[in-house]
Amino acid sequence: MSIPVVRSAESERDQRRAAAALAAAGVRRGDRLLVSAAASPALLAVVLGALRTGIVPVVLDPGLPAAERAALAEDADPALDVADDPARLLTGTDEAELADVPLARPMHYTSGTTGRRKGVWSGVLADDDARALAAEEIELWGFDASDRHLVLSPLHHSAPLRFAIHTLLAGGEVLLPGPFDAERAARTITELRPTTTFCVPTHLQRLLARDDIDWSSFRRLVHAGAPCPEPLKRAVLAALPEGSVWEFYGSTEAQFTVCSPEDWLAHPGSVGRARPGRRLETDERGQLWCAVPRWARFEYWRAPEKTAAAWRGDRVTVGDLGRVDDDGVVWLDGRREDLVISGGVNVYPAEVEAVLDAHPGVIESAVFGVPDADWGQRVVGAYVGDADVDELVGWARERLAAAKRPKALHRVTELPRTSTGKVRRLDLPDVLGLDGA
Repeated sequence: MSIPVVRSAESERDQRRAAAALAAAGVRRGDRLLVSAAASPALLAVVLGALRTGIVPVVLDPGLPAAERAALAEDADPALDVADDPARLLTGTDEAELADVPLARPMHYTSGTTGRRKGVWSGVLADDDARALAAEEIELWGFDASDRHLVLSPLHHSAPLRFAIHTLLAGGEVLLPGPFDAERAARTITELRPTTTFCVPTHLQRLLARDDIDWSSFRRLVHAGAPCPEPLKRAVLAALPEGSVWEFYGSTEAQFTVCSPEDWLAHPGSVGRARPGRRLETDERGQLWCAVPRWARFEYWRAPEKTAAAWRGDRVTVGDLGRVDDDGVVWLDGRREDLVISGGVNVYPAEVEAVLDAHPGVIESAVFGVPDADWGQRVVGAYVGDADVDELVGWARERLAAAKRPKALHRVTELPRTSTGKVRRLDLPDVLGLDGA
C-alpha cells in the first residue's frame, strides 16, 4: 500500500525551500499566504515554512464553492495565493533559515451564528510566546521523534493540522492516506502501525464497525469535534491499548479541556477538565468562559465588534453552553439551536439560512440538526415559499460546502415561533416527524 509518509528531516528541507520562495516572492513577516489544497507533504512543508518565518498561512477547504472561496480570499487579503498548488513553492534549490518553532498560528475561518465566516487571527507572536505555544502542544500530547501520526481529518481544519505540524516539529513522521475511507484507514493502521491520530466520532463509528484492525500500535488516539456517544466511547476504550484514548473540547479559536481515559470513566459523558494553564467557568446564561494564557489569545480578523463580544479580560467564549461541577469537570449542553455538528464539522444554521433565503422562491427558512447514526447529526432545512425542492437543493449545492448542505429540505406553510416571534428551530424535528430519525 502506497501512503505518503512525511519525515521530519525531509520536510525541514522543503520548509526551507518554501521559506526562500516566499521571501523571493516578496511575502514578508506578518503577511498572509492563502492556500486551499488537499493534504500532501507539500502542504505541510509550505504551512510550516511560512509559520517558521512569521508568515501566516490562511488554510481554506479545497472543496469550497468558487464564490465562497473568492469572498474569503478577498477578506483575507493575502500577499500571495498559491490556491491548490503549494508544491510550486518547492521547485527551487535556495533555502532560508527557519525559527525553531512556529512564530504564528495558521488563520482558519470559522462559521458564526450570524452567518458571516470569521477569520481567527493571532498575528506574529513574541519569541517567548511562540516557544510556549509549541511546547504546550508537544508536552500535552507527548509528541516525540518516535511518533508516527496518522491524519484522518482534512488539514484545513485546525486540530488535524495542529497535530500533524507538532509531530513534525518533535521529529516524528506523518502518514497521509488521503480523504477518509474506512477500508484504507484500517489497512494503514494495521500495516503502517501509527502511534498517534486525531479523529472525530464519525471516524470511530466506521472503524469500530470493522473487525480487521490491529489497534495495538497506538499510544494516543485523541478525538474531539463532536459529542461521542457513550456506547461508542466504551467500545473504543475496550479496543485500544489501556490509557491511549483521550478527548478534548475546543474550537478553531481556542483549546479548553483535556479528558484522560481515567477522567472519562469516572465521569462518563464529560469532556474532562481545564487544559493546563486554563480556567473554566460559566456565566449567568450557562455560557462557558475560559481564561487562557497570553500565547493563546486571538482576535477575529477585521471584526473588532465580534472580538470584543468574545473576550472579558483574559477570558474567552465561543458561545457554548455547559457547566463546571465542584470537581472541576466540564459538561456540555448539547441543545444549542444555533449549532449543528455533523461529522465533527460545526454548521451554523444562520449561515445556511442566509443562502436559502436568498433564493427568490423562499420567504424564510430554518435549519436544524437531526440525529444520524454515522454523522452524529445531519443538516435539515424547512422553508416557507414556492421554491421547488429540487431546485433549492441545486441552489444550495452551488453555494455551500458539502458539510453545510441540507441533506433534506421540507416545504412548510409556516415555521414554529415563540410568543415573541423567534423561530423555534428545536421544535422542527417534532413538527416534521423527524425526532429520533
